Amino acid sequence: MRSKVILVVVDGLGWQAGQDCMGYMQAMCEAGQASLHQLRCELPSLSRPLYECILTGTPPVDSGVVHNDVVRLSSQSSIFSLAQAAGLRTAAAAYHWVSELYNRSPYDAVRDRLTEDDTLPIQHGLFYHQDHYPDDHLYIDGELLRRRHDPDFLLIHPMGVDDAGHRFGGDSMHYRNAARANDKLLSHYLPHWLELDYQVLVTSDHGMNADHSHGGVLPEERLVPLYLLGSRFNHDSTTRVKQTQLCGLIATLLGLTHTKADNPALLQNKG
Repeated sequence: MRSKVILVVVDGLGWQAGQDCMGYMQAMCEAGQASLHQLRCELPSLSRPLYECILTGTPPVDSGVVHNDVVRLSSQSSIFSLAQAAGLRTAAAAYHWVSELYNRSPYDAVRDRLTEDDTLPIQHGLFYHQDHYPDDHLYIDGELLRRRHDPDFLLIHPMGVDDAGHRFGGDSMHYRNAARANDKLLSHYLPHWLELDYQVLVTSDHGMNADHSHGGVLPEERLVPLYLLGSRFNHDSTTRVKQTQLCGLIATLLGLTHTKADNPALLQNKG
């Protein structure tokens, strides 16, 4: 069975803020239309290594992307490359490190910010390179890509929560309010996505500590939420999920043949 998938990676969104500040997402859970799972991110709890982990299923120690200054193309098969090889359409509204991992490295803003190239793993891209790029603009970018290109797999990757955490700390009203702002944005777009039968995953790469940073093993750095929404999921919140299983789960939803770690217990039996 093949479904279209949207993956929303809310950068820097830790478990507590993801659980406490996202009233719409929790309402969907209470209505039986979503499930919330707690993930423990891989180490180090840094952005570029964990983009690679989420999108390839490979832990940083195995991928070699072990810090944010590893600027090169990924050496792993990604959800983008698997989908492209199967003739599916891919798109991403995301931070420029995603372009560097899967399309071209290093990033050249003039060449890469607006990407339209069927020969690349991310065929349609709207990339940004400022951490304070507004989240509402980013969701518009993602929805524009969805409407214009009808991708089978779409990545939407806002940075506002992470930016607020680095500026004000993970235990600040600014950080929590950035999470609430993403909840509001999701409440605007999700109903239509679900009406069109997209399978939607909303998660994060890592959390944020009180020192305005992340990278270590503290629970506030490692624990992140995963919301699952769509007709293919069984919404059993007791199922344990690993961050390394997300790539395989998405590949299965897309109907791809793959050897990635997966978690079929999250899906309806009919899936």
